[in-house]
Amino acid sequence: MRFALVTTHPPGTGSLNEYAFHFVRALRRKPEVSEVVLLLDELPEGAPYPPDEPAADGLAALRYVPAWRFGAWDNALRVRRAVRSVEPDAVLFNLQFATFAGGKAPAALGLIAPALVKRAGYPTLILLHNIMQTVDLESAGFAGNPVMAALIRAFGDLATRLLLQADIVALTIPKYVEILRDRFGEAATGNVYLIPHGAFDIPPPPTHDLPDGPLQIMTFGKFGTYKRVEDLITALNILRQGDRPPLELVIAGSDSPNAAGYLDGVAQANADLPGLRFTGYVAEEDVPRIFGESAVVVFPYTSTTGSSGVLHQAGEHGRAAVMPDIGDLAALVREEGYAAEFFEPGDAKSMADAIARVIDDPARRIELGERNYRAAVGLSLEDVVDWYLIHLRELPGAPA
Repeated sequence: MRFALVTTHPPGTGSLNEYAFHFVRALRRKPEVSEVVLLLDELPEGAPYPPDEPAADGLAALRYVPAWRFGAWDNALRVRRAVRSVEPDAVLFNLQFATFAGGKAPAALGLIAPALVKRAGYPTLILLHNIMQTVDLESAGFAGNPVMAALIRAFGDLATRLLLQADIVALTIPKYVEILRDRFGEAATGNVYLIPHGAFDIPPPPTHDLPDGPLQIMTFGKFGTYKRVEDLITALNILRQGDRPPLELVIAGSDSPNAAGYLDGVAQANADLPGLRFTGYVAEEDVPRIFGESAVVVFPYTSTTGSSGVLHQAGEHGRAAVMPDIGDLAALVREEGYAAEFFEPGDAKSMADAIARVIDDPARRIELGERNYRAAVGLSLEDVVDWYLIHLRELPGAPA
């Protein structure tokens, strides 16, 4: 089977690139897959993708094909053209609603791509990491007033109907399946499925040892819209008023596409604050170290837009989590067995108190880390990929 995957992927830094990296690694290990063709966003000039990899050592061949450009208005046509050029047996889209653009119009137009590919005759699968029907548009940077929010909701419903034309639409949270089936009826009856996020890796059980030096409080992601660090910096200052070992706040990641320059602004505003470190974009090979050195992982979110890859990564590395009790994060904790200390969103003192309950109590820190590790490794991406391949073979006209 020749499998095409429309996605971001390292060294690209677009949203969901880490998920794609691990998904592709698992997909290439499947004996029924002969080649994986990545249909990717174009990188900046002078930053090419790696060379293609031939099949070897039990791994399927891998091709990197720049096929679309973030922010372009014609990405749906670009993707359909790229699919036709490689003639795969099936096409999987690794999507969230802002995959193709930060701007509202080009983002929506890009989401026509799966319908165009389906109509061109290719078995089409979508892994949809969020749904427009649950996104807090203002917090996510997509709407500044109620009228605009209503317009975006209407276009979001239209985009969702187009996505539902795919052969399979996989969602990572049970609530999403219920919402789409309730809202879209027959259009979401036979092809919408729940498939959990899956663990990127299944490392050995963590030791919970911490490096010498300051205790590291870490946050990880793309910041500036619904993920903001001002309250976390305030919480750090509150925590330093107590009788504690030295603390360091590590802000790991980069700006959201809708908030260019956000972290630079935060760094400049806090240039005189000791123990504040910005890592910039974290390469895949550095992720285990960033998590492994952290005493606690904090989620400074004001809303959520889907299943959290960061929570799964924190679990894989046995880290304690501190988060607001809202939306999809709370759903993940309840439904997949994670554990966390919770705080009131928008309340820096509540956040500081939650962090203190972890860093002041090593037994609690280890307990949370152990529970999160067990939850994260309960379902691997290897199993998730098997699910896609099994359901793909059941489609009419799909490869055997």
